[in-house]
Amino acid sequence: MGVKFISSIFPTREGEMKYRKFGKTDLTVSEIGFGMWPIGGTIKVGDYGVVDQSEAINAIHRAMDLGITLFDTAPAYGDGHGEEVLGEALVGNRDASIITTKCAVRWDHDIKSWITDSSKESILASVEKSLSRLRTDYLDILLIHVPDPNVVPSDAMAGFDSLQKSGKVRFVGVSNFYLDQVREYSNFGTLHAQQVGYNIFDRRIEDEMLPQCVDMGLGVMTYGALCHGLLSGAWTAATKFPDEDWRSKGDVFGLPLLTQENFAKNIRVTELLRGFAKESNHTLAQLALTWVLHNKKVSVALAGMRSAVEVEENVKAVDWQLSSADMSTIAEIMKNAAGTQGSTHYVVNEH
Repeated sequence: MGVKFISSIFPTREGEMKYRKFGKTDLTVSEIGFGMWPIGGTIKVGDYGVVDQSEAINAIHRAMDLGITLFDTAPAYGDGHGEEVLGEALVGNRDASIITTKCAVRWDHDIKSWITDSSKESILASVEKSLSRLRTDYLDILLIHVPDPNVVPSDAMAGFDSLQKSGKVRFVGVSNFYLDQVREYSNFGTLHAQQVGYNIFDRRIEDEMLPQCVDMGLGVMTYGALCHGLLSGAWTAATKFPDEDWRSKGDVFGLPLLTQENFAKNIRVTELLRGFAKESNHTLAQLALTWVLHNKKVSVALAGMRSAVEVEENVKAVDWQLSSADMSTIAEIMKNAAGTQGSTHYVVNEH
């Protein structure tokens, strides 16, 4: 089940992926990871933008061609659709990939509500379904998708322990957990990963979460590098979201970045950032990714990608090293951003 990688300590050619060690595990992962949420959708396919399945599979294949090794999905992405697409795309290429998926969250179509259940029984059942959809007999990394206040940590960690002993899961971790929760779960077993949002507009993890997780030996997977589209370069002040698209609510995990009051202001900020990136012959999306990767405490920056063209553009971000002067310029531009202050923790129940 091991995968061979090129170490990031060796020189790389222009456009060649770079790699980082993943916490205290024996994994080495591509600096950019492929996020499956836009392809899978949230409650149903298409509520995070419409994606053609053949185009999505081509994007995954192109990502592998360009050295991306880590693919992140979840049963909650389109009611398993994200896992199904990834499983189909990785047929014949399983050993060259690192699959991360999640458990403990599902959409109940009867009551039209999210169900959170991180009990041992639920985790074991969820993994069996994920293995089937992903067409594999093991998962590289399994995460509890969101904290579950109704289950004691010892029960969830017992589920992890059972799966690791059976060989169905290699490494385990959490997603969107508060730092105190990470510590609490660690009392009942070893966690290897934390996944949390991080981008130019959202820096809430920098002061405590990120350094503490690294000190605990966790690999840190950051998602939302493109701020769920705001930093993609594809939006204008006239951009509108369909009602079924979660971004239409304006809230981005507890920050009001996309509200009617703040949207136009933040589009103007992205235009300034795009102008800065253009001076170095780069795109806004590449700036967003290289900014995240500038923080060496980040193990892998996940980016939602839906086409081969997006993959090719994003991968070029690994070539761009930001200087101290660059970071200062970006910080000055970001003083004009709106909605960057809100909940101190991630609010995930609405998405």
